[in-house]
Amino acid sequence: VLLSLFLTLIEGARRNGARLEAECVTDIGLQSIMAEYHRELMKQYNLFAIDSSYGTAACGRANTEAHLLEYLSENLSYDDIFLSDYMYRDFLGLAVEQVELTKVSILTDYGGAVFRADAVDAVKDDVGLGLLEELQDWMQKVEVNGLEEGKEEARKQELDGEIKEWVDRYDGTEVEVGEDEWKRAEVKNPTDGLEAKKRMGLLWLVTGDEAELSENIIRPDNLIFSRMKQGRINQGNMPWEESTGAGQLAEKFLFHEYLLRYMGRYGEECEEDALRYQIEYLLAGKASDMENLKAVVNRLCVLREAANAIYLMSNETKRAEIRLVAAAACTLITLPALTPLLESAILLAWAYAESIYDIKSLLAGGKVPLLKDDGSWHYSLSSALGGSLQDKGSGGEGLAYEDYLRIFMMLSDVDTITGRAMDMVEADIRKTPGNAAFRLDGCFRTVEANIKIGSSHGFQYEMTRQKSYE
Repeated sequence: VLLSLFLTLIEGARRNGARLEAECVTDIGLQSIMAEYHRELMKQYNLFAIDSSYGTAACGRANTEAHLLEYLSENLSYDDIFLSDYMYRDFLGLAVEQVELTKVSILTDYGGAVFRADAVDAVKDDVGLGLLEELQDWMQKVEVNGLEEGKEEARKQELDGEIKEWVDRYDGTEVEVGEDEWKRAEVKNPTDGLEAKKRMGLLWLVTGDEAELSENIIRPDNLIFSRMKQGRINQGNMPWEESTGAGQLAEKFLFHEYLLRYMGRYGEECEEDALRYQIEYLLAGKASDMENLKAVVNRLCVLREAANAIYLMSNETKRAEIRLVAAAACTLITLPALTPLLESAILLAWAYAESIYDIKSLLAGGKVPLLKDDGSWHYSLSSALGGSLQDKGSGGEGLAYEDYLRIFMMLSDVDTITGRAMDMVEADIRKTPGNAAFRLDGCFRTVEANIKIGSSHGFQYEMTRQKSYE
């Protein structure tokens, strides 16, 4: 009777001990594969994920399953015990029978929502939401005043055509108009000097020397966003819930702050990055730094020109200056009916000249208010029409270049910004040693494993465990 009792107790201890060891080994194995997070991804972007390619050209669940199987088998083995073949017996007799990753969450899942959530987690403890309120106020001013509609440039081209048509009708007669400097004059548009400068190219006007700009180029067709559009990426199968309402807006804001913190832009470049103007790439999506910067500068010019035109139209003193110059020019050519058209052309030219000053100041590290007043206006009418445009400021009050980038990102489609951001991450990691074939769609954020461990004593344990970097 006692022997039967002892054998029963021993068998119970064996079964319960085996169950405990199987659970411990499973947890240790999963922790071990989570510890194999990609070092460069963490170092450069503060993101944690398992690179399922492990430095090879092929990524997938099978690679991670093989790593997990190895860790489980090693932890169940007695081979590392001194003289285990002679002094010890495997009382539990456990061995791994099956390892399967039943579910994975990949950084690129749900259009990059998983990547975006990880990015938000990386900065949410360091970034306050006070700036979000300011940003919403800036965006409201942009939308209410139509600063991104580009009407001013279209109107300027229309006016130039109409003025040219009027001037072409002029018969060439010179007209004396008084005893001042306007004695005799050639027939021309007063904005011609500024237009000549404009034809040199906006990027040249605001940077001075395009030779000093980055000429880095990437191949977007070989990066993750292009592969996503073509449906050529690995897909996870973890469920996901998107935030809504105020939470969604806050997440979008925090994601943009993450990008501004970890990616380069004009004035804050990183020479080791695939592109030096990465934030500009997020907004423009061009293959080269030059093209991306040019696109953002053009967008800045549209916004600033509209804001400056609004100020000029609201300032009666400056409107009087414009009327005086337009009337004098039209008197010289005996075309008074042209005066209203020329007034509008001069106003837009003045606004454009001031916009050049604004952008140069922003790129030099200065600040420019979204809507100007008398104290923040820079160019006189004569300076603007003269077309020198050499001035720039490095101080001032208002919004910095980074703030304007914030506005542009908030006005952009979040999925597009996310896809291009993942392009930059993938391109940068590929430049590091041993990561030439790196793919974001091979990076696991969460894994769920089904593991079967059997015993040589006739029993089996099946466990499903989930681990994540959250």
